[in-house]
Amino acid sequence: MRLSRYFLPVLKETPSEAQIVSHRYMLRAGMIKQASAGIYSWLPLGFKVLRKIEDIVHQEQARAGHIAIQMPTLQSADLWRESGRYDDYGQEMLRMQDRHGRDMLFTPTAEELVTDIFRSHVGSYKDLPLTLYQIQWKFRDEIRPRFGVMRGREFLMKDGYNFDLTKEDALHAYNRHLVSYLRTYERMGLQAIPMRADSGPIGGDDTHEFLVLAETGESEVFYDSQITDLKFGDREIDFDSHAQCQAVLEEFTSRYARTDETHDEALFNQIPEDRRRTARGIEVGQIFYFGTKYSEPMGATVQDSDGNKVPVHMGSHGIGVSRLLGAIIEASHDDKGIIWPEGVTPFHAGIVNLKQGDAEADAACEALYASLTALGLEPLYDDRNERAGGKFATMDLIGLPWRITVGPRGLKNGVVELTSRRTGESEELPPEQAIEKIAAIYSKVLPGA
Repeated sequence: MRLSRYFLPVLKETPSEAQIVSHRYMLRAGMIKQASAGIYSWLPLGFKVLRKIEDIVHQEQARAGHIAIQMPTLQSADLWRESGRYDDYGQEMLRMQDRHGRDMLFTPTAEELVTDIFRSHVGSYKDLPLTLYQIQWKFRDEIRPRFGVMRGREFLMKDGYNFDLTKEDALHAYNRHLVSYLRTYERMGLQAIPMRADSGPIGGDDTHEFLVLAETGESEVFYDSQITDLKFGDREIDFDSHAQCQAVLEEFTSRYARTDETHDEALFNQIPEDRRRTARGIEVGQIFYFGTKYSEPMGATVQDSDGNKVPVHMGSHGIGVSRLLGAIIEASHDDKGIIWPEGVTPFHAGIVNLKQGDAEADAACEALYASLTALGLEPLYDDRNERAGGKFATMDLIGLPWRITVGPRGLKNGVVELTSRRTGESEELPPEQAIEKIAAIYSKVLPGA
C-alpha cells in the first residue's frame, strides 16, 4: 500500500478523553473513531489489525478441531427465560421489543442460542464431542465505558461452546481450550497467564481467565513469578490426547496465579517471598466448564449407549478479539508509539523515501515494494512529499516492526537502512539483503511457515 493513497488520519495531539496508552495511540494512529460512548468505528489501520487477530483465532480454533458457525446478534428473550438468565443478567443486557411486541435482546453471550441449535439437530452420543464457535460483535451496556476498546459497550468476541457426553469428556474440552488459547496468545506476541477466576453470570465451578500483565489492567492479580518463565513455544500437541492436554494444563496452572476475586492469602503466603508478585492484569479471555447448567433446563439431551436420554455436559470459551488489540498495545509500546509484534502487524514493513522525486531513490523504493509484495508480504510505502522527520514520526507512531529507509546518500554506497522498531537498532544492507532478512523473519510467524 502506498501511503499517499491510504486513509490514515493520524493526529498530532492526544484527544482529551484518552486516559490509557492504547486508547491514546489508537486515536492518534487513526485506527478508530468514537461513534458514541463505548462504541467505535474501525478505520482502515485498526480494522486491518483486528482482522489479523481474528485470523489467528480462527486458525488456532481449527487446529484444535473446533467448528465455526455464525449466530445472530439479536436473540429472543424466550430462550433466556428457559435457562433462567433473562432476569438474572442485569442492566448490562440491552433489551428491546420488535414491532410485534416480542421481547428481544442484543446478545452479550450465546449459551442459550447455541444450546437451542444443538438440541434441534443432535440426538445421539455418537455425534459427540462437538465444539461450535463464532466470532461476532457483542453488546454490554457498561454503566461507565472507558479506556477505548478495552472497556467498550460494543466489542468483537470469539465465543465457543463444547457439548460432551460426560464430565470427563467436557473437562478434556476445557483443557483443550486452555492449550489452544496459550498458542493463540503467543502467536500475537503476548504472554497471557491463565488464572483461577470467578465465573460470574456464566456459571460453573471451573473457570480460568487469561490475563496480560500491564500497569493499566483493571484486575489486581497475585502470582508466583515462576509462571512468567513458561512458554508454549512451537510444541506440537495432539488435541485428541487427554494426557497431553492435561499435562499442559498442569504445567501452566500448578503455580499460584489468581485474580483478586479468588485470591487466597494463605495459599499465596506459602510461596517463597522472593517469588510472590502482585500486579495489574488485562483480561483477554476466559474458559468455563458448567456441566448441565443450560442443557438440563433447556432439554439438550442425547441418547447414550444404553439408550437412556442424558443431558450433555457443556462449557463456554471466550476471547476478546477487539480487546486484544488494546492489550497488545498496552504490552508493547514506547513513548513514540505502538510496537506491533510481527504476528499481528498491519503491514510487514515500512518503506521511507527520504527524497521523493529523486529518480534513483524512487526507483529503489519501487523495487523494494515490488520485491516484498512478490514474497506475499505487505509493505507500506511512504511516498508522500513530506519531510523526513514527519515520515519517521508516522512510522514510529503506527509501529510497524521493520522500516527500510532509502536515500540518495546510501544508494551511492549500494545500501539501504533496515531498522527494528522494537530495539531501534539499524544496519546498512544492500536492498536484496534487507529483503532477505525481512522474509526470513516472517517465515517463522506467518501461517504455513
